[in-house]
Amino acid sequence: MPSEMVRVVYTKYDGSAHRDYPARRLNEDDLGVWVGVTRGTASVYHGQPSVEQIPFVLLIPHHAWWTGMFNPPPRTSEVYCDITTPARWEGDTVHIVDLDLDVSRRRDSGLIELRDEDEFEEHRVRFGYPGDVVREARAAAGRLVVALGDGSEPFASAYRKWLSTVGD
Repeated sequence: MPSEMVRVVYTKYDGSAHRDYPARRLNEDDLGVWVGVTRGTASVYHGQPSVEQIPFVLLIPHHAWWTGMFNPPPRTSEVYCDITTPARWEGDTVHIVDLDLDVSRRRDSGLIELRDEDEFEEHRVRFGYPGDVVREARAAAGRLVVALGDGSEPFASAYRKWLSTVGD
């Protein structure tokens, strides 16, 4: 039986620390594992101690090349997806490699943005991303640009019930 708490560990492709935080397991369904992070959660961001100021819900898909963060106001991004390698679970810790590309949907305008292409290119060269990783990352970003705009779940409304459980 999985525990109620999980540890979410993001690294960069070279193994360097990116993000690390505890989260409460909310649900597991055909989309993946839903976890929630409340305001005040101690975390690590780029190797530095941090405290989450705004709660969020993270969807960790079972086999996809992305994770999805769903945010309440006042965050300007309603949905923020990191392009990643597929999640790897070790007990109650999930390991995710962030591949720099991001896709977001702005709350106010609904604008879908592909972000950090320059960082992806820089790290692709510096860290030596293999060709299959580059192809999968770009393909995932392309699919997310469409899905965030066309009403596909989980990006339309499926996340709202989980977001309501993590507080304001």
